[in-house]
Amino acid sequence: MMDLASLQRAQARIADTLSPTALVLDHPLSERLGRRVWLKGELFQRTGSFKARGALNWVRTASPQELEGGLGAVSAGNHALGLAWAAREANAPVTIVMPENASPFKVEAARKLDAEVILHGDINDAWAHMHRLVEERGLTLVHPYDDERIIAGQGTVGLEILEQAPEATAILCPIGGGGLISGIGVAVTELRPALSLAGVEPAQAASMSHAWASGGPERLDPVDTCAKSLAAAIVGECTYSLSRAHVDALVDIEEAAIHRAMRHLLYASKLAAEPGAAVGVAALLEDAVELPSRGDVVVVITGGNMGREEMLDFL
Repeated sequence: MMDLASLQRAQARIADTLSPTALVLDHPLSERLGRRVWLKGELFQRTGSFKARGALNWVRTASPQELEGGLGAVSAGNHALGLAWAAREANAPVTIVMPENASPFKVEAARKLDAEVILHGDINDAWAHMHRLVEERGLTLVHPYDDERIIAGQGTVGLEILEQAPEATAILCPIGGGGLISGIGVAVTELRPALSLAGVEPAQAASMSHAWASGGPERLDPVDTCAKSLAAAIVGECTYSLSRAHVDALVDIEEAAIHRAMRHLLYASKLAAEPGAAVGVAALLEDAVELPSRGDVVVVITGGNMGREEMLDFL
């Protein structure tokens, strides 16, 4: 059962290797909103995103039986990097299936971390191929978000925010499959329940909004967004349940707004974040989210893994 103690154990488990990431004050956005807006810099974490947290927590709690046949995962990129990096500690081989439109930067980075990377179809095709590989090779599937050990590791982001931002009254968090916001939600509910937690999704890949409207996870097909790290076609059973229990609101953001937010992060905030990390800032720039009347706002900047060619689309 996912609870505060699960997050705290994960925090203790990974603390010798993964340091807390900084809160960066976004001065232009703070002036615009008339309140302090802090950016939680997960792009500064190992492997360039928050995903290293969950991956390391998973590996350090894995049994010898889970590791011996090798690990498998489906990823748009950041989970691949986090898992490949963490698995080296256990000398466990990793096979990653990515959609064919995955970031070339992330593909190459995962291969440099010794992962076998297979490009296959879209995200739905990639999942089907991974399930075949699990059967054929005996791999242990490490789900990118619908796994309590992964969620507990990601939830350490929430523990840090609550310690670093005592005057915060709202957190905005990007949603792909929902693992990060689920972990943050557990921390917020147990430690500061009056704080507002909002999830932000690309309108063209709003799988959590779709699940809330449908009463449970249902597959989106197709998903099509520049924010590839958020392009999960379906949220998890666990992340759906946790989000319903701990998330106050969901916001959908259009592609043009993500582009504007990317330019804000690059030119105003001076952060080279990836598009999936920009959706929370987009929600503020577009006045798309209802905030408490006072207090600081924290926006989770989930990652910064993007190659030069990809960056050019947002300059």
